Amino acid sequence: MTPDGTIGPAGAPLGEGLPGSAPRARRAAPPPQYVLTEDTPVYVISVAAELSGLHPQTLRQYDRLGLVCPDRTAGRGRRYSARDIQQLREVQRLSQDEGINLAGIKRIIELDNQVTALQARITELVDSLEGAAAALRQREAAVHASYRRDLVPYQAPAQSSALVVWRPRR
Repeated sequence: MTPDGTIGPAGAPLGEGLPGSAPRARRAAPPPQYVLTEDTPVYVISVAAELSGLHPQTLRQYDRLGLVCPDRTAGRGRRYSARDIQQLREVQRLSQDEGINLAGIKRIIELDNQVTALQARITELVDSLEGAAAALRQREAAVHASYRRDLVPYQAPAQSSALVVWRPRR
């Protein structure tokens, strides 16, 4: 069998070309079951340590302190994502280059996460506001479209020569 799933020198799929068999339609490749994003936990602790340039014990300590919390497998093994690796590098940079202690780094990470959440909420609210404004414009346009556009002749009020006298009550 060849790597493309065919058999024989002619490269015909199994069963194709036999007497009485109809040609088979080639099946498309199945869609991938897993989509890898930067949040997909794929790296074991040794690979994460190598990628971040830190010792595995340092990664365990950061996990205990809550600086970088990787996902866990069913057997409680740590699995790091690409985002976790970036965060490990940032923790190392803040600690080594900037001289910030781990408690300060934890606070910085918390504030950064809070800013990110607030920015997402602002985006959500802006989208909601734009949707409400668009709905309001549509309703306003519908009201204006419902106005009658008939021509109504103008009649000037009749001139009156009546005299009205006002007398205050005593």
